[in-house]
Amino acid sequence: MPKYVIERTIPGAGKLNAEDLKAISQKSCGVLRSMGSEIQWVHSYVTDDRIYCVYIAPTEAMVREHAKQGGFPADSVAAVRQMIDPTTAE
Repeated sequence: MPKYVIERTIPGAGKLNAEDLKAISQKSCGVLRSMGSEIQWVHSYVTDDRIYCVYIAPTEAMVREHAKQGGFPADSVAAVRQMIDPTTAE
């Protein structure tokens, strides 16, 4: 199943408190439940003004539909082609 990295511009994201992040997460999970088991949220990275999310889904269109239904920005959606880490150098 393809994996995608989604960049969401959310000014002040890094200053969101635990309650705000919980609410965003709950909204996302609710949309995911309504869309079925084909799309999965793996995890997200919160930076100062952006949230980078990793999703598994059959298509980019499904990832964008999740963003639309949830009211989340999806400034860019990129398919992961390969993964590397320090062991790649060995």
